[in-house]
Amino acid sequence: MEIGKYKFLPVLGLIAALAIGSGCGVSSAEDRREADRERRPVLESDDRPKILAFGDSLTAGFGLTEKESYPYLLQKRLERDGYRYEVINAGVSGDTSLGGLERIDWALEEENIEILILELGANDLLRNVPVSTMKENLDKIIRKAKAKDIDVLFCGMLAPPSVGPEYQRDYVNAFADLADEHKVAFLPFLLEDIALQKDLNQADGIHPNAKGTEVMTDNIYRELKPMLDRKN
Repeated sequence: MEIGKYKFLPVLGLIAALAIGSGCGVSSAEDRREADRERRPVLESDDRPKILAFGDSLTAGFGLTEKESYPYLLQKRLERDGYRYEVINAGVSGDTSLGGLERIDWALEEENIEILILELGANDLLRNVPVSTMKENLDKIIRKAKAKDIDVLFCGMLAPPSVGPEYQRDYVNAFADLADEHKVAFLPFLLEDIALQKDLNQADGIHPNAKGTEVMTDNIYRELKPMLDRKN
């Protein structure tokens, strides 16, 4: 998949800021994980098919109320459009691809999951995790989902020029390569039309605010809807 056709250059300044900012929950990661767990309500499962929103702070809704998080907004969008699905927020702030791999088996134990929205990798960038390691972890997560006949919507991320041209190229291409290899639905850049927009981000300039999360939900829904239509 040719990643260059997407208009990503304007957002590289934001991604560069990740390297010197707090990032997607890297600092005090365990504290943020615990806070997310305590904040997230326990949802009573029903007989609806499930969409598992699996990721880091961008999925968990760092800095937002539960009703401002994208899984909640996605649930409302689905209900509005007549889709009968339950969206489960399985986001944990600070998670890397390894953290996701360590908990994916547990997350996939939920009954009747039909779709996995996979959003991980930003924290690997912040921790200078080798691209090959990140790619291997994400590959394993996708394989585990597909082994259970769960469809995957895979969300990509960017790397700044400051990491070096080779790392930048390999990092960005890793997402597209995995999407091609596994033939899964692909959103090349989750924060499209949000990054560098001051009015759409929190004070850290990294995490979307409530308004920005609405745009992020639009981005996800644009790729998710065709998947739902094929199932219905």
